[in-house]
Amino acid sequence: MPRNARQQVPLKTREEAAAMRHSGALLARVFAMLDDFVRPGVSTMAINDRVEDFIVNELQARPASKGQYGYAYVLNSSVNEVVCHGVPDARQVLGASDIVNLDITLEKNGFISDSSKMYLMPDANPAAKALVQTCYQALWRGIDQVRPGARLGDIGHAIDSYARAKGYAVVEDYCGHGIGREMHEEPQVLHFGRPGTGLQLRPGMCFTIEPMLNQGSARTRLLKDGWTVVTRDKKLSAQWEHTLLVTETGCEVLTLRAEEDPRLLLGSQATHKS
Repeated sequence: MPRNARQQVPLKTREEAAAMRHSGALLARVFAMLDDFVRPGVSTMAINDRVEDFIVNELQARPASKGQYGYAYVLNSSVNEVVCHGVPDARQVLGASDIVNLDITLEKNGFISDSSKMYLMPDANPAAKALVQTCYQALWRGIDQVRPGARLGDIGHAIDSYARAKGYAVVEDYCGHGIGREMHEEPQVLHFGRPGTGLQLRPGMCFTIEPMLNQGSARTRLLKDGWTVVTRDKKLSAQWEHTLLVTETGCEVLTLRAEEDPRLLLGSQATHKS
């Protein structure tokens, strides 16, 4: 989300956390379905339509992005140099060397989950693969900081320091966000910062972490469609995202996918409950 003014941070009750957990588990199923669908030759609009059908008819849920802020589709499809908010298009067919981020939201019983995943086409080059992998590791370094008493600056610093050490730029124009009954709640979660600074985390806080890393400059540009954000230097960009709940002892990754094991990702304290 774009950075803006801060407001009060809501805390989820036990019942609300359970509803968020259910919504997140359903969204993980959407990506599991897509793993066999996203491939060269498929258009981003076909992906959009498949996701809408699956969410509505299979999961009996609502694609939360459709209609939000006047947006007409159920997901963002950001290919290659698109940083975020790419718009599905029937004319945009995935090529054999492309990378694409699919950013999807889902609402069930009044609560929204938000997650994104990178898909690499079979001929993606080693530099593209390295960018995508580094972004994924940066996400988990941020997640690893989430626990009661930690501060938002700890998350941002962990992401930024890791990415920069690997030679990538962290996009500062967009950030993670609180989430629950509304798509965008407080707090804002920056992907850069100083450790020990910013809002202190408390059990019941629910928010996304969604770093965007660029091969070149961090500078971005908004296209004329009013949605699509691209790198100014036209180099590749990658993004990953999860929705998290701060617990009494650490955090829970609500949108965790079946192929992910927090215990194997940096020895993270993050957990997942089905």
